[in-house]
Amino acid sequence: MNKVILMGRLTRDPEIRYSQAEQSMAVARYTLAVDRRFRRDGDQQTADFINCVAFGRQGEFAEKYLRKGMKIAVTGRIQTGSYTNREGQKVYTTDVVVDDHEFAESKAASENSGGFVPMDRPSPGAAAGDGFMNIPDGIDEELPFN
Repeated sequence: MNKVILMGRLTRDPEIRYSQAEQSMAVARYTLAVDRRFRRDGDQQTADFINCVAFGRQGEFAEKYLRKGMKIAVTGRIQTGSYTNREGQKVYTTDVVVDDHEFAESKAASENSGGFVPMDRPSPGAAAGDGFMNIPDGIDEELPFN
């Protein structure tokens, strides 16, 4: 089984291209900075930078909603490949082919990093001091419980 689940921040805005086929398809590429859980002695790097590629509808979603600094969760599979560069050297690649990506933090938490949350979620300002959302006056009859 080849299954990958990642959570991290985008290091830059996704790079979007469209295929040249009869029905063009969006291809989005981005790098995800995934924090390491533990730091080894002398190891300065605390994150891994993982290349991701999303095709079709997932690529279009990335183009429309994903921005640098946003924290997202990605599921997909690892795909390896190789090519010969202009200098004639063989270059090996490893990418995560994205099956699904979704937002992993609220708009309030991501505002400092330039993130986005869909409009159908309540705003953080709607919460009372105890952490619960305030219920507007006059809708007691519409609630399924009392």
